[in-house]
Amino acid sequence: MPPNLEMRLLQMLLIRAMVAWFWESPYTKPLIRWGTTLHDRFMLPHFIGEDLKVVLADLQEARYPFEFDWFEPFFEFRFPRYGEIAREGIQLELRHAIEPWHVLGEEIANRGVARYVDDSLERIQVKLRGAMGNSPNRNAFSARYVVTCNGYPVPLISTGVAGEYVGGVRFRARQYASMLHPAIDSHSPLTFEIVDTWEGRSLGGCTYSVNPPDGKLYHTFPTNPSQAHKRVAERFIANPPAIATIKVLPLPLNPEYPLTLDLRRV
Repeated sequence: MPPNLEMRLLQMLLIRAMVAWFWESPYTKPLIRWGTTLHDRFMLPHFIGEDLKVVLADLQEARYPFEFDWFEPFFEFRFPRYGEIAREGIQLELRHAIEPWHVLGEEIANRGVARYVDDSLERIQVKLRGAMGNSPNRNAFSARYVVTCNGYPVPLISTGVAGEYVGGVRFRARQYASMLHPAIDSHSPLTFEIVDTWEGRSLGGCTYSVNPPDGKLYHTFPTNPSQAHKRVAERFIANPPAIATIKVLPLPLNPEYPLTLDLRRV
C-alpha cells in the first residue's frame, strides 16, 4: 500500500474515532482561548507533536488504542528536517515549520480579476540539544548557549527535557510582484550560530538557503525521494566556528509571539 494512502486512512480513522468518542461522551468543559499562541507556539512541529500526544492519551483512556508512532510519517512529511550539526556535544537541528499565508486583495490580471496568495514568508523550527549549561528557568538572553540567526538571538524555551530548547524563526523567503511589505527584502540565506555567551565564542553553525547556493532553480519536481533529499541537503551547509569574538545582539521579546524571531521586525 502506498505510504500516502496509509496516511490518509490513518487520518480518517482518527477523525472517526473522535466523532465516536464525542458522540458517546460530549465535551462540555469551557474552551481555551489560545489567542496569538496559535500563531506562535503551535506553528512549531515540536509543540504540535506534544499536543497530539495529549489527544492520543485521551483517546486511549476512552479505549481507542492509538499510538503516536503511527503518526511519525505525518511529521516527517509535513515538517521535513533541513539538517543537523553537532558541536562539542551540542546538537542544532533545523526543521520546517508552519507559516500561514495571506490572501491578498483583488487585482486586474490578464484574464480578469485575480486574488494572489502571499507565500513569500516561511518559518523554521530551531531545536538545541545538549545545552546543559542552560537553566530551564532562564530565557534565551541570559542562558549560556544561544543560537543566533543572521546575528540575532533566537528566543528558545525549554522542552522539559534536560538541555533541550526550541524556538522559531520567521523570515522572508522570496520576493514577488504582489505581496505584503514589498520593501522588505529576502532574508535568505539564513546563517545560524551556536554561541557560548560565557566565553564569547562560536561553537560552529550552519547556513540554510531557500534556493540552491549556486543560483540554479528547479524547474521540475523531484523524480524520487532520494533526489528530493539531495535537493534539501545541498541547501544546508555546516560552518566551522567563527574566529572572532561574538557578542550577542539584544532583542526585545514580543509578548504576543515570545517563541518567534521575526526577521522582518529587526
